[in-house]
Order: sequence, then C-alpha cells, then structure tokens
Amino acid sequence: MRLDKYLKTTRLIKRRTVANEACDAGRILVNGKAARASYEVKVGDVLEINLGTRPLKVQVLKIDEYAGKDNAAEGYQVIS
Repeated sequence: MRLDKYLKTTRLIKRRTVANEACDAGRILVNGKAARASYEVKVGDVLEINLGTRPLKVQVLKIDEYAGKDNAAEGYQVIS
C-alpha cells in the first residue's frame, strides 16, 4: 500500500492530500530516510511523522486496505 494511503487509512493523517504534501515536504521518514508518497509500506517499517510541535514515531504492524475508525489504530504501534 502507498505511504500516503496508509497514513490516511490508519488515521495518522486525516486527508490523503495532506499526507502527500507532508511526504513532498520531507516531513515523513521511513526507517530514518525521507520517503515519497508512492513508497510501498511494509510490515515492520518505522514511520516518523513530523507535523505540528511533537513528532510521532510508529511501527507498522499490519496493512489493511480498509480500516474502520474503531480498528484503525490496530495497524500501528506508537514507539515515541
């Protein structure tokens, strides 16, 4: 699954266009490297999201094409 879509379906970022713009600005890091929105997310990847005042670091646990709002947070684990 594309990085921008993953961020949207897990509700880490509310809109896919915002996720796409964040990737273009270099605010999303995958395994310590800046990633494009087209990056294919894999289980085990560590994502660093630098939006707002507090950066968020999560590890990908599973990838679902569709995740309801009740189980969207099951796709990742917050590291810091």
